[in-house]
Amino acid sequence: MSSFLDPKLENVQPYTPGEQPQGRTYIKLNTNESPYPPAPGVQAAVAAQAAQLNLYPDPQAAALHAALASTLGVPQNCVFLGNGSDEILAFCFQGFCAGGAAFADITYGFYKVYAALYGTGANVIPLEEDFTLDAKKYHAVKETVFIANPNAPTGLALPVQALEAIACANPGRLLVVDEAYVDFGGQSAVTLTQKYANILVVGTFSKSRALAGARLGYAVGAPALVAGLERIRYSFNPYNLNRMSMAAGLAALEDPAYFGDCRQKIMQTRSEAQEKLAGLGFACTDSMANFVFASPPKVPAQALYQALKDGGILVRWFNQPRIQNHLRITVGTPQEMAQLYEAIECILSQQQS
Repeated sequence: MSSFLDPKLENVQPYTPGEQPQGRTYIKLNTNESPYPPAPGVQAAVAAQAAQLNLYPDPQAAALHAALASTLGVPQNCVFLGNGSDEILAFCFQGFCAGGAAFADITYGFYKVYAALYGTGANVIPLEEDFTLDAKKYHAVKETVFIANPNAPTGLALPVQALEAIACANPGRLLVVDEAYVDFGGQSAVTLTQKYANILVVGTFSKSRALAGARLGYAVGAPALVAGLERIRYSFNPYNLNRMSMAAGLAALEDPAYFGDCRQKIMQTRSEAQEKLAGLGFACTDSMANFVFASPPKVPAQALYQALKDGGILVRWFNQPRIQNHLRITVGTPQEMAQLYEAIECILSQQQS
């Protein structure tokens, strides 16, 4: 490690993203990307911006800002746009966690990374034995609370009433609700942001709007919270969204029918996957996300992950306490999932012989 690196960063453990292999074609069920392409109008909208790449993008992203506010049913001054939801979460840890951050032991891995990166004290609260989150454990917490809802990698979700109770328990403390997967069956807390000044909802275009490659996220909250995020953004990178990503996001919002159709297909395939895997002996959580979280029978999760990878199918295995014998499997197309089931059946049968 370079001697020029600030010593306080030496112990930061960076986030480990899911595998993005370049040298071989895999069935990718490991990074929770949409199995379907972006809305039909996205490609043309992006191409139209290519001729203007010599010019800086609009730092206010006015057209996208207005469209998203309209889609969410909130005033424009309650919406913030970021380079993926990860950038927004980073801004939250940087700007809203002077008193520390509280989050679950099994949740989105970037929370722990950002806490270390920004020197934020972390209050890590264990999930229950069945991986559910007991909202009451957060009522008396003084630190800024981060809750992924639905949670990742478990897929489990809290009802919006539980989130509201956390916010009401301490109006002087911020609750950040990470809704990356909310469009697949969860309940959004966006409406609560218009009622409570201490709730910030963070969302993304990566999953349900099939724009993971565009890096486009958003936050919804009271105008004062949004102003705080804008202060950080303009102190860091006012041009955080490129022209093509803004065009892609706007085109995606303009096709709600396609958005709804893809959501429904993914949720239907998820339900079928949970039933099929349960029939093979897997223990699955009641996931409300675009993935299944499951513990395999007869074979350790790591071994099954490796066997699937050797056979050309990528899923996600976490070398992490409490979930080492679980796999997170992104919901693919029905055809991709059929190939997954066939491969699993073959691997399990080999274990029996």
